[in-house]
Amino acid sequence: MSSPDPNNDALQRATRIDIFNFSSRSMREFHVTWVAFFICFFAWFGVAPLMGVISEDLQLTRTQVGNTVIASVAGTVVARIVVGALCDHFGPRRTYRWLMILCAFPVSLVGLAQSYESFLLFRLAIGAVGASFVITQFHTSLMFAPNCSGTALATTAAWGNLGGGVTQFAMPLAVGFIAGFGIDAALGWRFAMLGPGLALLLMGILYPRLTTDTPSGEFRPRIGEGRSLGEAMGDFRVWCLFGLYAACFGMELTINNIAALHFAEVYDLGLMAAGFAAATFGLTNIFARTLGGYFSDRVARTGGLKARARILGGFVLVEGLLLMAFAQSTPAHLGSAALGIAVVLLICFSIFVQMAEGATFSLVSFIKPRALGAVVGLVASGGNVGAVLAGLLFRREDLPWGQALLILGAIVAALSLLAFLIRFSPEEEAQFAPRSESSSSTPSTKPAAPAPEVT
Repeated sequence: MSSPDPNNDALQRATRIDIFNFSSRSMREFHVTWVAFFICFFAWFGVAPLMGVISEDLQLTRTQVGNTVIASVAGTVVARIVVGALCDHFGPRRTYRWLMILCAFPVSLVGLAQSYESFLLFRLAIGAVGASFVITQFHTSLMFAPNCSGTALATTAAWGNLGGGVTQFAMPLAVGFIAGFGIDAALGWRFAMLGPGLALLLMGILYPRLTTDTPSGEFRPRIGEGRSLGEAMGDFRVWCLFGLYAACFGMELTINNIAALHFAEVYDLGLMAAGFAAATFGLTNIFARTLGGYFSDRVARTGGLKARARILGGFVLVEGLLLMAFAQSTPAHLGSAALGIAVVLLICFSIFVQMAEGATFSLVSFIKPRALGAVVGLVASGGNVGAVLAGLLFRREDLPWGQALLILGAIVAALSLLAFLIRFSPEEEAQFAPRSESSSSTPSTKPAAPAPEVT
């Protein structure tokens, strides 16, 4: 087993994204990583669109439903921090393999739940699979150069997050397919969850066989060099990004968990129709998060890391305003046109959520590179903390969901100000100036940084 040479890694990192190139190591890892994350995200939220059936089957109250929503994202907070540190010590392949294999069991076996308490514990355990995002970002960061890293990171995350949109209609369809064999929905949802669990297990076995850790070879385990987590926690910028990610990914998790129920209750839609309406939120992942990373790479050409922070703040501000507008698009306010307007606003809101997420992680890889896994883990866990805090609003019996969404929108808009507190030294700006790997190292003769290129 070879230990990667950092200098060699820098030379071999991809400086462009060629989607249909499967011959280069960086692009192979790009595709395998986002597919793995797609499966993980699908499994993580496989239960969400079936909550109408599950709550009836297990006789859950609204407060209990809210508690299970919180559990599904609370379990991810600690998992992401731990997995980030494990990436720094063992590399992405080993960490991803065991995360997927271990999480396959609670996903497959959640159908055994017979009470609120057992279902709550299963959702808490399933939440650990959300730490897959950390490994996805860590692995992608090792494969792409600064000039296109924002776009690469955003795209692998976005196409993986797409699993959260696909599951909104795929799982109700699966239950409907099972019903065709004479099995009622109360039993059908239990069988349906076997599919995501088996997919996780299979991908966990295949992932280390299909990928390498770095452009130059296998990751050298750094057991005992436990510097990463403390180093990351001591940087104020990490906590600013923690809060900003709570404002964007935290809202994505929240909407993924409550969208189908919201459309069913507020607009009186059935299981299938509510699932398809909710799916419009997640499906923007196919392009929107990539846009966030791409725009961040573009503004960095002239504005540097400071410009990356500013554009992130702008995305989060617009996101908050759109969420407030979506909260008010109810039949009580807009009459018969409410559903159509709500879907349009949800799509617009989703686009800015995804762009903010892409812009967040276009910054992450430039803060404490020696502790990259820990930084990614901490910032990523911010999204789950945001979702947990948001979930507290939705478990209250006396607070209408529309009002809860309005409050969240105002909080998100306020959190956008954190972007203006992120600062970089002149040395950091110079060190991470985007350029091709073949560019001259002499500052006075360095050619203009190339635009991130996506084929």
